Amino acid sequence: MVLILGRRLVREENGVRESPATKRKVFEMDNKQLTGHEFFEFNSGASHSESILQTFNEFREGRLFTDVIICVEGREFPCHRAVLSSCSSYFRAMFCNDHRESREMLVEINGIFAEAMDCFLQYVYTGKVKITTENVQYLFETSSLFQIGILRDACAKFLEEQLDPCNCLGIQHFADTHSLKTLFTKCKTYAQQAFEIVVQHDEFLELGKAELIDYISTDDLVVNKEEVVFEAVMRWVYHHVDVRRPMLQELLTHVRLPLLHPNYFVQTLEVDQLIQNAPDCYQLLHEARRYHILGNEMMSPRTRPRRSTGYSEVIVVVGGCERVGGFNLPYTDCYDPVTGEWKALAKLPEFTKSEYAVCALRNDILVSGGRINGRDVWMYNSQLNLWIRVASLNKGRWRHKMAVLLGKVYVVGGYDGQNRLSSVECYDSFSNRWTDAAPLKEAVSSPAVTSCVGKLFVIGGGPDDNTCSDKVQCYDPDSNTWLLRASIPIAKRCITAVSLNNLVYVAGGLTKAIYCYDPVEDFWIHVQNMFSRQENCGMSVCNGKIFILGGRGENGEATDTILCYDPATSILTGVAAMPRPVSYHGCVTIHRYNEKTFKM
Repeated sequence: MVLILGRRLVREENGVRESPATKRKVFEMDNKQLTGHEFFEFNSGASHSESILQTFNEFREGRLFTDVIICVEGREFPCHRAVLSSCSSYFRAMFCNDHRESREMLVEINGIFAEAMDCFLQYVYTGKVKITTENVQYLFETSSLFQIGILRDACAKFLEEQLDPCNCLGIQHFADTHSLKTLFTKCKTYAQQAFEIVVQHDEFLELGKAELIDYISTDDLVVNKEEVVFEAVMRWVYHHVDVRRPMLQELLTHVRLPLLHPNYFVQTLEVDQLIQNAPDCYQLLHEARRYHILGNEMMSPRTRPRRSTGYSEVIVVVGGCERVGGFNLPYTDCYDPVTGEWKALAKLPEFTKSEYAVCALRNDILVSGGRINGRDVWMYNSQLNLWIRVASLNKGRWRHKMAVLLGKVYVVGGYDGQNRLSSVECYDSFSNRWTDAAPLKEAVSSPAVTSCVGKLFVIGGGPDDNTCSDKVQCYDPDSNTWLLRASIPIAKRCITAVSLNNLVYVAGGLTKAIYCYDPVEDFWIHVQNMFSRQENCGMSVCNGKIFILGGRGENGEATDTILCYDPATSILTGVAAMPRPVSYHGCVTIHRYNEKTFKM
């Protein structure tokens, strides 16, 4: 303005008077001519919009300039269409299109509470609202209806902060109903972690069957012992016993009954009247009794401990050697496939021997025979982390295999330095005695041996130094006899076998192939290939999957690779590495290894 006035004075002093048009031109060009600090752009900031919003709220409260009345539950709320439309796409669609409500003064909205509408308008006109435990639910539903995402999210965040054992299941149901995935997940995680307290509240009793199964079936459920899960299920069933009685068997399928303490099983579970009168549950009880007798020989999803109990399935690698002609290793290490952690256990005694056999008996591990001290048998006590010498074999041997069948340990075949052996010995841990069983039909060393469907299977092996066998020899403990079954597709020695879900899986023998045998139908199929040819590898079932650890390749060098084969998907993956390359090692799974109380 000073510049303009200055120009005007100069021109008048020169005798030139400007016309109004000329003056207007000066004003129109003025903004283009001003540069640098000759102008100031003023911004009042957020206070300006807040002041306007505050004034609109005062207008609303005084019913000034309002052009619509929202009616909820008979209560009238004078409002401004422009304000509502600026905040809510719901109202924008209502008022900006050719709807009937865009022309009417009174608009009635159903399905919400008047108190919720009042809180909603407070937020719209002030940007603030007090969320409480009393109004959070209907305020959430109202903000969802009116499509105010930021207020909806604030309500969900408030609910997260209110989680408690007495309400987490109710909030989870609310989150599920409104598709709040983050809130739903947090509620579920909270309930899993506080399960022992959650089950004591009434909300737990109102869970649906599917929701209850979702909780009790997961390994992530946090309980100190499985008895908590069993008692929670029984409390839920007894709450509406007439309706829920038919669901008992399905529910108990997801309870780890084999992991109940034997005293509790006998004194509490077996005397429960509801269970006694449920014949469809008897098979589950029989499975639990067998587990108490046979230990980890009897495997099912119900024998896998929940991690929160302090127990987990771990794979134990015993001894072995690093390379041909190399030193025999004294190490005993356990591997947790879930955490990927390795822990060193008590070293193997008399580790100078090699080509021994290893198996798991209940929660302990047996090592028998070996190139030196071929009759010695050692038992690893997992609770004490201690190796104990037990009764020696009747016949010294190495390159043999061991397996557990119906609670007894069988030593099969092998080599005594001169001949392949057909002899079989059976160990009873209660009497600490070895007795002879019926000999093999064909003497072999380095076969694969495993038990499945109540039988013992000896697969392949070497009848002599130059040939391999494809025979499958099957032992029936009831008749103490051996029969030949369908031959494995390829004759091999230095192979390993495991059983899972009533099927036998075989790998090794310097071949990539993994074969599966169905003992009921008596046929073999090829299911997958390993990434390289291996022999003398370790193989064990853990967490429902098959792990192949170490082994020796075509160059004679040991490997440290760990492969995981999932029979459900037939997918093979490399998952980790061992602490050191190893072959000729033992590899077993202990199902109730106590991580919390275990001490080195």
